[in-house]
Amino acid sequence: MFRYIRRGKPDAGFPLFESESLKWPGFVEFDDVNGKVLTYSAQDSIYKVFDLKNYTMLYSISDTDVQEIKISPGIMLLILNRSSGYVPLKILSIEDGTILKDFKHLLHRNKKVDFIEQFNEKLLVKQENENLQILDVRHTGIREVSRTDFMTPSAFIFLYENQLFLTFRNRTVAVWNFRGELVTSFEDHLLWHPDCNTNNIYITSDQDLIISYCKADSDDQWMEGNAGSINISNILTGKCLAKINATNGSPKDEECSSSTGSSKQSRLMMRSTVAAALEDITALFYDEERNEIYTGNRHGLVHVWSN
Repeated sequence: MFRYIRRGKPDAGFPLFESESLKWPGFVEFDDVNGKVLTYSAQDSIYKVFDLKNYTMLYSISDTDVQEIKISPGIMLLILNRSSGYVPLKILSIEDGTILKDFKHLLHRNKKVDFIEQFNEKLLVKQENENLQILDVRHTGIREVSRTDFMTPSAFIFLYENQLFLTFRNRTVAVWNFRGELVTSFEDHLLWHPDCNTNNIYITSDQDLIISYCKADSDDQWMEGNAGSINISNILTGKCLAKINATNGSPKDEECSSSTGSSKQSRLMMRSTVAAALEDITALFYDEERNEIYTGNRHGLVHVWSN
C-alpha cells in the first residue's frame, strides 16, 4: 500500500467488505497475530470472522447479548451482558468459533466494571474502586493487585512475545507482568494525547521498542509551537533511545492526494518545516525493513522520516 501512496495513487488497492454495514458503532478489526479480520454490523448485531490472507468469511456470531469481544492468540473472549452478581463469559476458538469454555465471573453488586481484558489464559477484571483481579481461566486461580498500585488505564497493549502488557493512563506508559508487578516506567515518553490514541503508537515486531507521538520537552516548546516529538524507547528498560523533534528532524518530501469533484486524484508535492510536520499527527507507522517512520496529520499529509 505504501508504494501506491508514494506514487500518489491511494485508490490503486481493492475494496473490502463491500457487503458489510460497518458504520458506527460497527467496526472492522485486523488481527495479524491470528491472521483474521473481525467485523461487526450494528445494523443486524452480527460479528463475522474473515481470513486475513484472502478475506473469505469463516463464520459468524449472532448473539444480541454479546457486549464485547476480545481477541488473543488462538482464542476469542465473548463478554455477555452483565447480570446482577456476575458476568457471563465464553471462550471460543478463533479458527472455527467452537466454544472452548463457558463460565460466569462473580462481581461486586452495584459497582460498574472498569474493564475485562484477556491475554491467553489470563483474564484481567477490574471494577470501580476495587482491586485488579488476574484470573487463570484454565486453573481457576485468582491473584489480586491493590487498587492503589494499579489504577484503571485508558488502554492496553499486550506483548505476546514477552508475556507482558502495556498500560496507558494520563499520557504515561507502564509495563506490567501477569503477577501484577510493575516492570518498567518510562523516563521520557509523555504521550501527546491524554486519552491514548493508539494510532500514534507503534510496537516493533520484537516487542522491544515503542515509538510514539509525544509531548516535546518543555525547553523546546518556545520554538516548536504546537509541534510534538517522535520518541523511541526501550520497553524493558524504559530508556529513551532516540527522539525526532523540530531541532533534529528532517522528513523526506511529503506526498498526498486530493480529490476533485470528479474523484480525479492529483498529486501534491511540497516541502514543509519540520515543526509543521510534527503538528497534529493523527497516525504513526514504522517500516522495520526500510527503517522509516511514516506519520500522517489531520490535513491528510503523509511524512516519511528516514536516516
